[in-house]
Amino acid sequence: MINFYETYECKIDDKGRLKLPSSLMKHLEHLGGEVVVKRAVFQDCLEVYPQQTWTKRMETLGKLNMYVKKNLQFIRTYTSGVKTVEIDKAERILISRDLKSYAKLEKEIVIAGMIDYFEIWDKTAYEENIKTDEDDFANLTEEVMGNISSDEH
Repeated sequence: MINFYETYECKIDDKGRLKLPSSLMKHLEHLGGEVVVKRAVFQDCLEVYPQQTWTKRMETLGKLNMYVKKNLQFIRTYTSGVKTVEIDKAERILISRDLKSYAKLEKEIVIAGMIDYFEIWDKTAYEENIKTDEDDFANLTEEVMGNISSDEH
């Protein structure tokens, strides 16, 4: 099972090349040499999926009725800007100009594990997002996790 849970501070160069941390590469190396990079749904960041995780998500989307207009619009928007990216021999991925611009990535970035994928954030935006969430994190924790039985966590 894939389990991305760590947070890393990294740098991205002017060409959009991002060196992946070695501990993250340990999770990725047995999953193949490609990842899928896309715009996040709820935040101004990027989501990065191992190919097998992305394939499962696409299989789920493939179950939607293609004769329902809102389903087509959702798929079109969800997959907008998606790029399949090869991890090079230097353990870097290339973030395309359009995706780099979408996430407002500057030099300092944060990679945040999200269980079966990870996010790429501009460091300042990530810190602002976490700070905002910390203000109400106790209530959020109770709301999200409060109904899970103790056997499940």
